[in-house]
Amino acid sequence: MNGGRQVLNPGAVAIADGRITAVDSPERLAAEFRASETIDAAGHVVMPGLINTHTHAPMVMFRGLGDDLALMDWLNQYIFPAEAKTVSPEFVRAGAALASLEMIRSGTTTFVDMYYFEEEIADVARQAGLRGVLGQTIIQFPVPDAPTPQAALARTEAFITRFKGDRLITPAVAPHSMYTLDADTLKATRALAARHGVPLLIHLAETRDEVTTARERYQTTPTRWLDSLGFWGPQTLAAHGVWVPQADITLLAERGVGLSHNPESNMKLASGTAPVPAYLKTGVALGLGTDGAASNNDLDMFDAMRLASFLHKHATGDPTVIPARQALELATLGGARALGMQGELGSLEIGKRADVIVVGMDQARQTPMYDPVSHLVYTTDGDDVRDTVIEGRVVMRNRQVLTLKEADVLAQARQMAGRVREAVVQTRAQAGAPAVGTTAAPEAAGAPSGAAAKARP
Repeated sequence: MNGGRQVLNPGAVAIADGRITAVDSPERLAAEFRASETIDAAGHVVMPGLINTHTHAPMVMFRGLGDDLALMDWLNQYIFPAEAKTVSPEFVRAGAALASLEMIRSGTTTFVDMYYFEEEIADVARQAGLRGVLGQTIIQFPVPDAPTPQAALARTEAFITRFKGDRLITPAVAPHSMYTLDADTLKATRALAARHGVPLLIHLAETRDEVTTARERYQTTPTRWLDSLGFWGPQTLAAHGVWVPQADITLLAERGVGLSHNPESNMKLASGTAPVPAYLKTGVALGLGTDGAASNNDLDMFDAMRLASFLHKHATGDPTVIPARQALELATLGGARALGMQGELGSLEIGKRADVIVVGMDQARQTPMYDPVSHLVYTTDGDDVRDTVIEGRVVMRNRQVLTLKEADVLAQARQMAGRVREAVVQTRAQAGAPAVGTTAAPEAAGAPSGAAAKARP
């Protein structure tokens, strides 16, 4: 994914002190370097690690919890009751470990996160050897780790102070959205991010409801309302951007805002189709995300690449839209650009951080292989990743994760899942609704309303 989009066959990468020191033929690198450790990737693909630009890692614990429902039914009947009764530092650690295991095994080396108790996610990510741009969530009403927006802002500043300058963790400020925060709090989040020089993460125009809310409250669009507050600028990453008109796309490009496209979540929740061709044509820095596994239902970026390409071919009626090479770029260098980290991540180039994966190409469905880029996007799954290297450290070798005890992670997750099931069963029994695991869509008895009812899409 360098400037010339070269494919070296055969090729080799030399790594020292966490950075790439050479990319060339195996013969030339063997003549120039002596390695203490060598990964033999003959017959496979060596490529930059994948960058997931939007997720909520601990929500893997809600995977499959109420599928095939409208967004608000899903939130009110399943997710809100589960979060209210289960989210704690212990819950977040268990979910973050499970998510880290899944991401490492499927080739993600950098992930962007928004959730509660984000310091727990950061600790787990560092242990796992994952790179993270991690945003402490700020929202207008009481949540598990903060009773008020002011408390959330204070927690965020403490989080930034603790992790700023870390080699793997980039702390961020994460106001939830324009419809769950008032103007003063949104301005305060921008000021906090600017004061510390850290990224600012927010959901933007994910659903039609958000656009309607902006029109009714402020007589404008979500993008324009945030712009009127001085919110947009470089180091700002907006997630989704489904309902954004061309004039607002142009504004986002002018402000240097990055955008995360989440095709699987948008399709599953029927939120709509983001205008990705327009974003690309206008010059918005665009990356790919999975969103949380509660609405996806996995963290596999190979799936995200494939669905991004297929979705926009289908939506436009043009089979040439988002070709394989462009989809691959969105998951690598595109994600790095969206984060303003293209000088450090996203391609195999001298001086960049050594985030590298080896993808196996020896399965029946990958044979024959005429074009490795086509195979990566249209054929490959996360389970084909053999080796994952982050900051020059081998965190998975021959499908064995070296930084986490897989059996322990799975056991803890299964134990926590029992608590989730119990919490939802109790809540739904009180409401006279079917037990967890059904796909019926009963009326939401006692469901939150207003901003609270839209808090966590």
